[in-house]
Amino acid sequence: MKNIRFERLFNRNERAVIVAMDHCEFDGPIPGMIDLPATASKIDACVDGILLSPAMLPHCRHAFNYKGAPMAVTRLNWSSVYCYQWAYKDAVTVPAFSPAEALRLGADVALISLTLETGSEANDARNVEVFRSLCNEAKQLGMPVIGEYYPADPDNLSPEDLHRKVFACARIIAELGADLIKTFYTHKFKEVTRSCPVPVLGLGADKCPTQLEALQLAAAEVAGGAGGVVFGRNAIQVPNPAAFQRALCDVVKRGVKPEAAVRRHKLR
Repeated sequence: MKNIRFERLFNRNERAVIVAMDHCEFDGPIPGMIDLPATASKIDACVDGILLSPAMLPHCRHAFNYKGAPMAVTRLNWSSVYCYQWAYKDAVTVPAFSPAEALRLGADVALISLTLETGSEANDARNVEVFRSLCNEAKQLGMPVIGEYYPADPDNLSPEDLHRKVFACARIIAELGADLIKTFYTHKFKEVTRSCPVPVLGLGADKCPTQLEALQLAAAEVAGGAGGVVFGRNAIQVPNPAAFQRALCDVVKRGVKPEAAVRRHKLR
């Protein structure tokens, strides 16, 4: 079952496009995601997966309940590393949803994050323990696992420090059993993708100033060997989310140049 779900996500060996709308699990309501069912209605069927909290699946089932719909990718652990508004830095992580609960709610794929180099050996070890426990249970239930590496305080890392952390920890997550990796794009991204035996998905991170720049980031990630992308704010906080998502699929899956995709889909 795990292999079937994995192969569906990559749709006959295409690169995968996942739209993330799990931000409110850490930030509370943010622009573009105040009404999450309405946000889900704007996700285009061209994307392969939608990332959200398992508890939001019943509220957003209309995004998943038709033939050819995106797969439901659900985040299982909760980490203070994402609570920017509270200025937390320690990346304390706890299980939030069991894989069994997520599966009962309709999940197809599990996402489990891991932050290392938190400044505490005990906290790093506990984060690994949480990751491995959830990963093991998810795989026993036939769910592919996306391992997300997210460093503490990424905005204050130099490009070299960010790359060093991503390069080391993406491989560590693969060694801990992830079927895919979700992580930051770095200026030497090919080193990351070549060192991992599983597909690496590049994330969108902060909102780009323009839709063209967001598509250029996706193109750079693909050129660096990414097996796909996971975009949130850049795919949702735009005038026409579905049009941007179709452009993103063109760039990631079909190699369309970002400038051509902007013109084809009439992005502003």
